[in-house]
Amino acid sequence: MAKQSKSTQEFVEVKEVRDGIVVLKNGSLRSILMTSSVNFALKSTDEQTSLLLQFQNFLNSLDFSVQIFIQSRKLDIRPYIALLEERHKAQVTDLMRIQIREYIEFIKNFTESANIMSKSFFVVVSYSPSTFSVKDGVMGIIKSKNKSEIKDKNKNFEESRTQLEQRMSVVEQGLLRTGIRVARLGTEETIELLYKMFNPGELEKPIPLNK
Repeated sequence: MAKQSKSTQEFVEVKEVRDGIVVLKNGSLRSILMTSSVNFALKSTDEQTSLLLQFQNFLNSLDFSVQIFIQSRKLDIRPYIALLEERHKAQVTDLMRIQIREYIEFIKNFTESANIMSKSFFVVVSYSPSTFSVKDGVMGIIKSKNKSEIKDKNKNFEESRTQLEQRMSVVEQGLLRTGIRVARLGTEETIELLYKMFNPGELEKPIPLNK
């Protein structure tokens, strides 16, 4: 008898994204910060030393682990090209149409030949509940759906989120002291990031702008 192939989703540890928080199948939580970067090479020697000491103090102040990762992707110029195409259609003079068309072709050729990359910087803060109740373990396996269990799960989530929020605040304050700007990813941004991570071969889809 042939073995039934497993779906890709079974190999992904993510269970859901709730209120901007990634909930894993083992019950642990992850929250993601998007950060700015610092051009270290342009700093003076004193500034570099100060920056290193501040970052060292930040790391030493943590009593939990964090993950820092950089996402590099080919620059997606399609939203900009689409904007130029709209401007091209709106022109009433032939000269402006020609100039915009030439500019569009220049941008396309330049980005293709230069292979321009965009970089995004993230810090992932995690929290794993140290204990779990028998109800969460055994009853979760048999997938009971009574109201008391749902209430307990929601309570456990809120308690874990409170702990995660405290860790997020520590990381945010530490990074701000080093001159790095931070922004928490919401639910939509987190889902988009995860989708692009698990689908690296697919062309990035521009986020529609609210008008």
